[in-house]
Amino acid sequence: MTKTSWSRFSKLALACLFVLSVATVPAAAVSVGDSTVTSDAEVGTEVTATVTLTELYQNPSLEEWTLAGNTELTDVTWTVVYYDQTGSKVSQESYDGQSFSGASIVADDGTSEVEIRITGTVPSVDDYTYDPAQSFTVLALEQTREGGSTNEIDTWSATHYTEESREARTAIDDAAAAVEQVDDEEAERRLQNAKEAYNGEEFSLATDLAGQAQEQAEQTQQSNQRFRLALYGVGGLVVIGLLVGGFLYWRSQQNKPDKLG
Repeated sequence: MTKTSWSRFSKLALACLFVLSVATVPAAAVSVGDSTVTSDAEVGTEVTATVTLTELYQNPSLEEWTLAGNTELTDVTWTVVYYDQTGSKVSQESYDGQSFSGASIVADDGTSEVEIRITGTVPSVDDYTYDPAQSFTVLALEQTREGGSTNEIDTWSATHYTEESREARTAIDDAAAAVEQVDDEEAERRLQNAKEAYNGEEFSLATDLAGQAQEQAEQTQQSNQRFRLALYGVGGLVVIGLLVGGFLYWRSQQNKPDKLG
């Protein structure tokens, strides 16, 4: 086989593998409509999230399936509400715990949309990291078909924090924005120390170090600005001196007697 033939064969084989891989992926039979899910929340507070599922039967042969969900919230209550095509409530079910399964979605029941509402308490943070920010699963939903195959519908996550960790993160964010504006190794070192203190859950220290980094960066920026102003001042004086010197020279030439007179 020539090099050209082998290249063509390889491309054809890759194309076939791609088609086969796409064909073996089960088509999603559910769409996510409106959702109200927090993006961040304080540890220990109670939150509520709501997700609406639509287009429940995209696959014509799929007229019945079951819904399952899980979360990292604690003290959890799930409420699953079924609606018909007119928007009227057909039925409602409730579940407790960090996971539930067995909520039946059946076309013959007239179900057109399903609303999932979850209420629970934001969990504590196991490991604090400044980047990436620590997060938890608010809720994750799955579709289980007859025969046991399961498809993930979607997962919603949020960052969680304490009052102290949020204060430290805000201080580090502000410091990072200031340090980016200057070239100052000391400010960068203090900023890095602040991040390390945050990762070690020493939030008070992290806040102090971030404040020092920001102050150092701002002082450097002010010094740079004063230096630039000084340069502008010197430049201005030079220009003025040149103008005055030129004017005086011109005047001196005007006062000389005309040699041709």
